[in-house]
Amino acid sequence: MLFIDNTGITDASINLAIEEFALKNLPMDESYLLFYINSPSIIIGKHQNTIEEINQEYVKEHNIQVVRRLSGGGAVYHDLGNLNFSFITKDDGQSFHNFLKFTQPVIDYLQSMGVNAELSGRNDLQVGEQKISGNAQFSTRGRMFSHGTLMFDLNLDDVQASLNVNPEKFKSKSTKSVRSRVANIKELLGNPDLTIEQFREGLLRSIFGMEAAEVPQYKLTTDDWVRINEISKEHYQNWDWNYGLSPKSNVKHTRKFPAGLVDIRMDIEDSVIREIKIYGDFFGVGDVADVEDALRGKRYEEAEVRQALADLDLKHYFGRIEPEDFIGLVFLEE
Repeated sequence: MLFIDNTGITDASINLAIEEFALKNLPMDESYLLFYINSPSIIIGKHQNTIEEINQEYVKEHNIQVVRRLSGGGAVYHDLGNLNFSFITKDDGQSFHNFLKFTQPVIDYLQSMGVNAELSGRNDLQVGEQKISGNAQFSTRGRMFSHGTLMFDLNLDDVQASLNVNPEKFKSKSTKSVRSRVANIKELLGNPDLTIEQFREGLLRSIFGMEAAEVPQYKLTTDDWVRINEISKEHYQNWDWNYGLSPKSNVKHTRKFPAGLVDIRMDIEDSVIREIKIYGDFFGVGDVADVEDALRGKRYEEAEVRQALADLDLKHYFGRIEPEDFIGLVFLEE
C-alpha cells in the first residue's frame, strides 16, 4: 500500500477530486491510502437531495462549502477538526459492504489509545452509543474506495445547526438529535494537548507499522495535479452536481430499511408515473437512474411496476432491500 500526500489542501472540492483521480487512474497493482482535512463543508451523499439535507440559511451565513461525493450514505459536516481517510483498492467482489475490513486498522489504533471504538450498524464507528466516524464506499470498473470520517475535534454545534436530518433516522435510536449522538475523539482521549496533526501521524504509523517518514508514498505528478483540478471543476465545483434540480412530484414515500433510507418522489398523472426520482443514504453499486428509467412512463399499478422491475437486481442498486419491500414503498399508504 502507498500513501498519497494531499499536501495539506483543505478545499473539499480538491480533496474529493484527488480521491476520484486516484480511484480511476492510478495502477491497481497497488492499493492506496489518502488522508485529508477539509475546511468547513458539508459532504452530501451521492443519492441525497441536497436542498433538504442542509440548513441553507446557516450554510450561507457561515460560508460552508457544499460538495456531493461519489459514494452513498448520509450528509456529513467537516471542518478542520475532522480527519478523513480513504482506502483505494481493487474491487475483489468481496469487499464492497465489508466496512469492517477497512475500518479495522482505524479501530485498532483507537483502541491502542484507550478509545473503545467498534463498528456499529451499517457503517458507523461508535464508542458506546456515541458515533465518532461514518463510512461510505464507491465501486466502479473493478476499483473501489472505502472512506470515512474521524471526528477528532469537530465543532459539534455547527454539525447540529448546518444539517437537516430526516426524523426517520432516529426512529430506532434513543437519541433525538445529531448533537446528542456524536462525540469527539479528543474528548474521549482526555488529552487536551493532542493536535489533529499528531493524531493523523499516529494513525499513519499504526496503519503502516513504521515511522511516518518511512511510509512508502505515491507522489502526485504535475500532470496528475492538472487532471485533479479538471475533475474538481467538472465535478465538485459544479452546481448541477452538488445541488441538481428536484423534479416536480406529487407523491413522496419514505422508509428506512436495513440498507438505509429510501425516499421516492413521483409525479403521477392519469395513473402514469410521468417522473420519478429516488433519494436516500443507501449504499449500492449500480446507478439508481436504471431503476428510475425502468419505472418512468409505466402505469402506477402494482402488476406493471412489478413487471418493470423484474429484470433488475435491486440489491445491486440499494444494498439489503427485498423487491417486495421496494414495491411496497412505491405504493406506500401514508
